[in-house]
Amino acid sequence: MFLKKYCFFLASIMIFQNTFAQEEKSKSIDAPKPENLEEVIISSFHINDSLQNAPASIGILSKRELTQNNATDITNVVNTIPGVFMQSSNFTTTRISIRGIGARTPYGTNKIRAFYGSIPLTSGNSETVIDDIDLENLNQIEIIKGPLSSIYGAGLGGAILISPQLSKNNSQTAGVSSVFGSFGLLKNSLTYSLDEKKSSLNLSYHNLKSDGWRENSAYKREGITLAGELFRKQNSKLTYFSNYTYLKAFIPSSINKDTYDNNPQSGAPTWVASKGFKEYKSTLAGLAYDFKINEHLNNSTSVFINYKDSNEPRPFDILRQYTFASGARTQFSGDFKIGKLENQFIFGMEYFTDKYNGNTFENLYKQNNGQGSLQGNPLTETDQKRHFYNIFSQIRSLLSEKFELQFGLNYNETHFELTNFLSQKTATEKYSYDGIFSPQLSLLFKPNQLQTLYFSASRGFSLPATEETLTSNGTINPNIKPENGYNFEVGGKFYLFNKNLYTEFAVYRMEIKDLLVAKRIGDDQYEGVNAGKTLHEGIEITLKHNWQINSFLNLNSYIGGSVGKYEFKEFVDNGIDYSGNKLTGVPSNKINAGLILNTRLGIYLNADYQFADEIPMNDSNTAFSDSYTIINLKTGYRFEILHNLNANLAFGINNVSNEKYASLILPNALPVGTSSPRYYYPGLPVNYYGTVSLNYLF
Repeated sequence: MFLKKYCFFLASIMIFQNTFAQEEKSKSIDAPKPENLEEVIISSFHINDSLQNAPASIGILSKRELTQNNATDITNVVNTIPGVFMQSSNFTTTRISIRGIGARTPYGTNKIRAFYGSIPLTSGNSETVIDDIDLENLNQIEIIKGPLSSIYGAGLGGAILISPQLSKNNSQTAGVSSVFGSFGLLKNSLTYSLDEKKSSLNLSYHNLKSDGWRENSAYKREGITLAGELFRKQNSKLTYFSNYTYLKAFIPSSINKDTYDNNPQSGAPTWVASKGFKEYKSTLAGLAYDFKINEHLNNSTSVFINYKDSNEPRPFDILRQYTFASGARTQFSGDFKIGKLENQFIFGMEYFTDKYNGNTFENLYKQNNGQGSLQGNPLTETDQKRHFYNIFSQIRSLLSEKFELQFGLNYNETHFELTNFLSQKTATEKYSYDGIFSPQLSLLFKPNQLQTLYFSASRGFSLPATEETLTSNGTINPNIKPENGYNFEVGGKFYLFNKNLYTEFAVYRMEIKDLLVAKRIGDDQYEGVNAGKTLHEGIEITLKHNWQINSFLNLNSYIGGSVGKYEFKEFVDNGIDYSGNKLTGVPSNKINAGLILNTRLGIYLNADYQFADEIPMNDSNTAFSDSYTIINLKTGYRFEILHNLNANLAFGINNVSNEKYASLILPNALPVGTSSPRYYYPGLPVNYYGTVSLNYLF
């Protein structure tokens, strides 16, 4: 039934867009020339600089798309990319899965690497957080789906590349903006940028807070970002990045089915009573030096640090964590010829190390007269040290005007050390995984410069998080292996109708073996095991259309859809056979669509639609979340107040139909006492926001 609705909806959009194209052709020759869709330029770390020449499915989010909602929550924007599913609860707890990879992670995102410029955002514990950085400070996000990037570690889920905002307009600009909305939402931002011949600077500050919709869900985040370039010359430049974030977010936690149906504003009773929250300070900084060695060889070398100090009072204990990470990356790129055969290449090495210290203490909130959490005696102390290096290479051979071949190889070695400080003794264990080779091979066929077909085969891996490496008594299990698998993908990218229509499709199949399972055996105690295999198959389609209706109106539309089959191929856990069941934590089908209407007067209207299919909430497939549909609307007015002083006023409504849905589910939640499992994090009901911004060009 769903597939019929999906096909009908997709066909309707295509007919709708092609009708626009035909009407445009039928207009008189005096009609204004359509504003074509621009070709997308991707990160300089790729062997290609164009999305059209990349033999992979890469979701691109431009600065305009990143801020098209209320510029406070990245979830709505990320979910416009087919095959990518992001869940969130109150800004605090998020999970990203790509083609089903990472869907079963209890909390947070792993199995996906992320970078801010050349700085890794993924910790040594394989955890990735991308929502600390203010959306208005980002220039572009690229999401590589699947293990198709040898250069970025060949992760099974893929990689997320975040490009910082850098000034390029040879001038000075200053801006101020405010967002205000339902449930006490308020965000204030200040920005300043300077671009000169030899240097540039981007400085921004933001403060975001919300009272929250649910009990115990108040949120506050503030941050400052500094980025730019120094010593710019024709053949070299030094790029600098830094970001500081302070966050304090109270945690309502998940609730059971009965509470979700009847009182979704409620938080979990123990979290409300303890006033549980997450608080941390985070700093990341890096330098990258790019220089041209000669006409055929370039180098980019970067170094970085990343520090995080975290405090998290929970009903069952209080967790204090300190992490310090550092590393370096160097990459050579260039071109050469063998006879008439033109080749481009990249090779290099990445080194990463981090040190982690974690302490737990008693939480005496029940003895604190209703004042919330109170730190008691120490319970545990753990040190972790992890370091790895990736050696990577990629070559692109232009076999002819229409054919090209790409080959990549990544080699990874990972070592870690775990120290448990016990009451009577200190136990230290060292462990390392065997070196992992991850090759990638792609063939592209380009009938012309605007159309590309490709085939890719690649191998990827995912390193275990710390809890996935442990036994029930907290020691390292030497039998744990990284997940690994092969991905096969066929796709195409096409510009049509004088570049007014862009279409993209991808068909993929990936089989993962040595599936990692972290079984929860206590409040904060897990036991890891390699439990079997999963199968990931799917089809993804993207269409983007531009229609210059007349000299006054311009309409952009998009639709992205994914149909997936994610299942356990072989999975036996505690004697129960789950083979053939749907993979936990991810919808099989997803659709996103939107319209953006712009006028010459500066008035604009945005509308976006999201459908997510039902989600299996446990491995036995006995519980499913309901499918849901979300519609968001936004209208605004951009205008010039004075010469070089521009303003933007906007008003938006999210979840227009007041849909009841779970914005995040907790996979394989365990029952507490006699109550049912707490699977659900309720999504926001209908909510409103307004924005005011001023920008001045000196």
